[in-house]
Amino acid sequence: MVRNIAVETLSETPLNRQKLELAERKCIGHPDSLADGIAEAVSQALSRAYLDECGAVLHHNTDQGEIVAGESLPKFGGGVVTRPMYVLLTGRATKTFDGTTIPTDAIALEAARNYLADTLEYLNMNKDVIVDCRMGTGSSDLRDVFRACEEKHLPYANDTSFGVGHAPFSDLENVILAVSEHLDGVYRPKNPVIGTDIKIMGLRQEDEMNLTLCVPMVDRFCADMNDYKEAVTRVGEEVHRVASGITDRRVTVDINTGDNYEKEDAIFLTVTGTSAEMGDDGSVGRGNRANGLITPHRPMSMEATSGKNPINHIGKIYNLLSTEMAQQCAKEIDGIEDLYIRLLSQIGRPIDQPLIAGAQFVAAKGADEAAISRGIEEIIDAGLENITSVTERVIRGEMKTF
Repeated sequence: MVRNIAVETLSETPLNRQKLELAERKCIGHPDSLADGIAEAVSQALSRAYLDECGAVLHHNTDQGEIVAGESLPKFGGGVVTRPMYVLLTGRATKTFDGTTIPTDAIALEAARNYLADTLEYLNMNKDVIVDCRMGTGSSDLRDVFRACEEKHLPYANDTSFGVGHAPFSDLENVILAVSEHLDGVYRPKNPVIGTDIKIMGLRQEDEMNLTLCVPMVDRFCADMNDYKEAVTRVGEEVHRVASGITDRRVTVDINTGDNYEKEDAIFLTVTGTSAEMGDDGSVGRGNRANGLITPHRPMSMEATSGKNPINHIGKIYNLLSTEMAQQCAKEIDGIEDLYIRLLSQIGRPIDQPLIAGAQFVAAKGADEAAISRGIEEIIDAGLENITSVTERVIRGEMKTF
């Protein structure tokens, strides 16, 4: 069957050359990102258990989780969590198969607790958090769609929905992602004073770029206010160094602009490195999109990518695939300044046959638009042909969902 792929050109100024741009990232310890990460960890654990026990990934969706913040008393030298965080695991899972009971709740609880322990090093898993599982079973009509997929070895879309991806990333988007990756992967291991609940807000006005970061400090590593101030200064200098190495635009950095150094309880000091310990709740799908960013100048899907089943849930598969295909097009095809790919499903249709696969691009001056269109169509067609590889890579944890 020939796929319905439509490619067109746009006559507009590429975002990277527009006068104003905003973008944001909530890093791994932000309450919303914690909810996303837990949901995805549970889905991956269930998928692996289903494969081991039943030879196939059974119907499940764990994308409805919530984090209810606790209460804490941080202080220089080390404080305490006085009321534990509460993590609620909801959604749906297949709990029996051919007469065999699958311990889905136990699997989910273990996955959630392991994820929290890995992400929040200073969270006491015995007393600082309560993890509660209240997963139900799926509705019969959606289980029937999933069962048809299993029986015919052809995934059918479980929903009428769409996924969106864009490329190439702008200077601001690249800077935000690079700063996030550096702080998590390079800076924190050497400077454990910074927690994981970092938010990066980026503003670009023409060639001036400002990064405003909220960076929690872990209280046990700060003896006094001077230590705290020094940690804030050092992380600001590091962010400026990393950002300035990526873009030629002028960069300014502001850290913890809400701090009031006159009051010890008016600074971003934490016991565990996340604001979820003291008042900030989290929900799956309320943070980063599948590309790791929140981009108000770009088209986005409101679907929560994390926690949805990786077999036929369009809210996961199409957002991941459209993002990957857009990035591939921008890398392999000359002359693309901006590209947007949208994939729309119909419930019950094969996932490799979207109702429409639409692409819009802004071409560089003098570029061969016809050749660009052909190249985009070929990459989209090949991506849809190989769409089930998304499932395999998601289960192995090779594709980030937030």
